[in-house]
Amino acid sequence: MKYFTENPVDVFVGIDAPDFNLRLELDLKKAGTKTVHYVSPSVWAWRQKRIHGIAEATNLVLAFLPFEKAFYDKFNVPCEFVGHTLADAIPLESDKGAAQELLGLDKDRKWLAVLPGSRGNELKMLSQPFIETCLKLSKDDPTLGFVVAAVNDKRKQQFIDAWQQYAPELDFHIVQDTARNVITASDAVLLASGTVALECMLLKRPMVVGYKMNAITAFLAKRLVKTKYVSLPNILADDEIVKEFLLEACTPENLHAELTRLLSGDNRDMIEKFTEMHHWIRKDADKQAADAVLKMIDRL
Repeated sequence: MKYFTENPVDVFVGIDAPDFNLRLELDLKKAGTKTVHYVSPSVWAWRQKRIHGIAEATNLVLAFLPFEKAFYDKFNVPCEFVGHTLADAIPLESDKGAAQELLGLDKDRKWLAVLPGSRGNELKMLSQPFIETCLKLSKDDPTLGFVVAAVNDKRKQQFIDAWQQYAPELDFHIVQDTARNVITASDAVLLASGTVALECMLLKRPMVVGYKMNAITAFLAKRLVKTKYVSLPNILADDEIVKEFLLEACTPENLHAELTRLLSGDNRDMIEKFTEMHHWIRKDADKQAADAVLKMIDRL
């Protein structure tokens, strides 16, 4: 704050990091500086009363997704929907063959991308049901390949340990590469809920979402989360385009049944909806955000 007092600015743009930026934005706004917060916290999903603190700290919120703006509008908090940077970065059509070549995957096989999360606790909860689902699928179709994205050596070893415990007879192709390349190389995706579901939607790959958590966290989540769905494609569509199997429903039997359907069908309706939603949020977000800030300080 001392720096900005000594070096005043027309506008301060805080990017994400709400715990830090919103406190700073509050002090700056009180001191007379216009403040913008870029990337809305998930107030629409949980702890909705935080919106009052955001309103107090900001002159404008720049939101990635249209339902975020709709939530802010309900509380008369200034917000602009600028589109999602991922939707700009990811092309409307993705090259599965090129991604398979990059990852060294056999192009003559079908591939299931397995993404059990990037955090240790996610892998602890999801590795077993995901691996046992793959075992069931392999028994149905021994030619089906499984490719796993590991964010680092620690998560890779954690998955290998679970693999050896639950289905050592299976063959997983584990790569330390971006989830984007692994999804692009696949025919269908089994994933934990999170931003990766939005990325999968933008890459137009059929998916099923599974998620489990410990009993205490699940107890709290059921009482705090205010959305009908947990995956961003479903929240964006306000419909269950993607099957979600959460908590007790996240079983190998349920995941296997849905993945069997996806792997055996053309999934045309799902892909068409994903393409439509890609267009919804593909708005040249960088330019939209810059224009919104310039307009606010009367430079546009």
